[in-house]
Amino acid sequence: MRKLVPVLAILLITFSVNAQNPYQGGNRGGGRQINGRFYGKIVDSVSNKPIEFASVQLLQNRFDSVSRKRKEVVVAGMLTKANGEFSLENVPAFGQYKLKISVIGFKPYEQPVSFDLKMARGNSDPSAMLSAFDKDLGNIKLNLEEKVLSNVTVTSSKPLVQLGIDRKIFNVEKNIVSAGGTAVDVMRNVPSLNVDIDGNVTLRNNTPQLFVDGRPTIMTLDQIPADAIESVEIITNPSAKFDASGGTAGILNIVLKKNRKVGYNGNVRASVDSRGKVGGGADINVRQNKINVFASGNYFQRKSISNGTTNQLSKFTNPNTLLNQLDKSTMNGSFGFGRAGIDYFIDNRNTLSITGNIGKGTFDPNTTSDLFIDTLGNPVTSSFSQRLSNSSREFKNMGSQLSYKHNFPKAGQELTADVTYNAGKNNSSNPILTNYYDQQGGSLKNSFSQNQLGSGTNKNLIIQSDYSNPLSDKAKLEMGVRAAIRSVDSKNDFYIYDPNSGDYVYNAILSSQYNSKDQVYAAYTTFTNQLKNFGYQVGLRVESSNYHGELPDKGQSFKINFPVSLFPSFFLSQKFKNDQQLQLNYTRRINRPNFWQLFPFTDYSDSLNISRGNPNLKPEFTNSFELSYEKTFQNRDNFIASIYYKNTNDLITRYQVADTNQFTGKPVLINTYINANSSYVTGLELISKNAITKWWDITSNFNLYTSKIKIDDPNQPNQDQFVSWFGKLSNNFKLPKNFSIQVSGNYQSKTILPPGGSASNAFGGGRGGFFGQPSASQGYVRANWGVDAAVRFDFLKNKTASLSLNVNDIFRTRLQDIHSESFYFIQDASRRRDPQVFRLNFNLRFGKFDASLFKRKNTRSDNLQNMDNGGMNF
Repeated sequence: MRKLVPVLAILLITFSVNAQNPYQGGNRGGGRQINGRFYGKIVDSVSNKPIEFASVQLLQNRFDSVSRKRKEVVVAGMLTKANGEFSLENVPAFGQYKLKISVIGFKPYEQPVSFDLKMARGNSDPSAMLSAFDKDLGNIKLNLEEKVLSNVTVTSSKPLVQLGIDRKIFNVEKNIVSAGGTAVDVMRNVPSLNVDIDGNVTLRNNTPQLFVDGRPTIMTLDQIPADAIESVEIITNPSAKFDASGGTAGILNIVLKKNRKVGYNGNVRASVDSRGKVGGGADINVRQNKINVFASGNYFQRKSISNGTTNQLSKFTNPNTLLNQLDKSTMNGSFGFGRAGIDYFIDNRNTLSITGNIGKGTFDPNTTSDLFIDTLGNPVTSSFSQRLSNSSREFKNMGSQLSYKHNFPKAGQELTADVTYNAGKNNSSNPILTNYYDQQGGSLKNSFSQNQLGSGTNKNLIIQSDYSNPLSDKAKLEMGVRAAIRSVDSKNDFYIYDPNSGDYVYNAILSSQYNSKDQVYAAYTTFTNQLKNFGYQVGLRVESSNYHGELPDKGQSFKINFPVSLFPSFFLSQKFKNDQQLQLNYTRRINRPNFWQLFPFTDYSDSLNISRGNPNLKPEFTNSFELSYEKTFQNRDNFIASIYYKNTNDLITRYQVADTNQFTGKPVLINTYINANSSYVTGLELISKNAITKWWDITSNFNLYTSKIKIDDPNQPNQDQFVSWFGKLSNNFKLPKNFSIQVSGNYQSKTILPPGGSASNAFGGGRGGFFGQPSASQGYVRANWGVDAAVRFDFLKNKTASLSLNVNDIFRTRLQDIHSESFYFIQDASRRRDPQVFRLNFNLRFGKFDASLFKRKNTRSDNLQNMDNGGMNF
């Protein structure tokens, strides 16, 4: 009789689930349903031993259209395994449920449950939202006494753009403007971010630190396909839990796609644009029992066209000279990106994950520069030269991560450990031919040909472990340790063409080899507590770092041991009625000089862009304050207002100095870096998400700010301070017949250049073409604006296929127009890149969320095993 009870229970639960669940097969409306998982363990309250064959059911109160009354239906169910564990998969995330447990010899047990999405929304942990859909109910003890538990927080649905106090989460899947592009296209439509025509991203007029899946990366935004991104997280003021580096800007975290639904799912896509560039990719995810496997691949061709002009009056020469430079550049190339991984669910509370990715590409920029130079002597003399640069670059990036996660029986208590390794390799060739003429169209006077062969490797190892322990329903303690080790090897061989021999001759003086290694060790702890409507978090992070660099071919080396530094942070929040919240936070951060900023070698290989690093640079420290107000309306509209102030000491800024070319003996400008005395940025930022009608919603962003940089240089007066503003507006329209339209635009007023200099060092890429890069203390960008648009049509059953057409810079208005001025020169440079490019995209989703998909059918043992996994098909 005892053996018969489990079998009867299996049949009863299977019948109840299949007969009563009216929502099998997914979301009625055809959209993508968000599902989650409840799991836990059933134990004896006296002996604490696991209970086998306990019947676990998840019930929900729904309206029955036949009886016109509400009744409970079974959403999921199973019998516990020998170790007492249960896992209820593919549960619709939005709603309240009742967990019902029964087993012979124990009193029935009931508990209201739901996913804590509202609580996760205000959490500073980037993985909080994902954890909210994967809820551990802990060890549930059964005994003879009835036990009633309190209700869990009611959840809310996930908006297109989620606005938190310290972060914004942007759902990329809803963004059709960026379909078929790269991460750069995605960032153009994310609130708070400003993207110039070269893809340089700034956050509140500073460059943020780039993360991928919560860890630093050596990849660049143009190496990440837009279709591989699930969401983008902007953390304007990171707490002590995060890496302290990054200086004034904060963190930009890209979350790549990964699915853990039982069964299989994926999509295939293809694109072509008006210049004939093609691209495509595919994703696949398979989940069965304890194994989850995912893989994705993308390939895109690249073609870029740009034109620019530069006018410069050089005051450091005698006599002065006036340069008028015209540039035309094209860049062809392609890149591929692949990612794969496996999750092994050892049991309900232990998960082991392995992830790997690889990116590979080639870029071939070709630039023609016409240079007209007038020597302002008495008399004025003129000359003309034409510069041809035919460069090529190859890169290959590889990364892997091994992660372990352990969930304790107490909800929210967890231990994680992971090892992340990234490696990159690149090779480049930069031949430059300069022809000199008396005048344009005149006879050739002389030619000079050179070639630079470059290669380099970049390796980055991060070892990290984090522990979180809720001390009560309101208090939580977190702590962790981290070690980051990075090495960079760079080699540049310089050759000059000898017309007598007809060969390129190696020049050891202009060539260089540079090796460096830096290490950062850190530990942190944070404490969070909630006192009624008032909450606070205090944290402290300690970091120690060192840097070692050498030029083996020059016999030079240097070593920097940065002092041990403390980085405190605090967050204060007060909740008010009607879903309002006020928060004040403070953090201290650091920005250590990078490889190129420290590189001590003077690079004369490009006569239009002579550069030199500064090994005497000190790290910059930033103190950040932010006061934020957030309001969530009943219709799920969001509004957030933030006042921020960031003060930086020893700011690392690009700077130009006059020097003498040791090879020609002529005066030249050299681009380098210095530590400014101090700087600050302060501003007001407003972000709002509004549903105007059922078919039209708007996401708007406005940022009003000013900044000031102070340096002690009698030859460089401080730049006049002025107020700037930045605005971004994204409109989404849902039209009849499964059509949707997105129109987005942005406007940037006159603004000071970012401290590190975001302007490209070349027209169209490569090294040559931009004479005299301006620095933040010597220039500003004139106002510019642009509009992008896209239209999409969804078709097939459940809208699994879509066609979209998007276009960027509709009105050809995105123009990078920079003015810079110093004691040495006055310069105006403008450039336009890739306006009005149309791109057609096709996307097809497929999948079946079936727990028994890969099992043999119609056998008694298989049916028993199916019941262990929930006994349901979604």
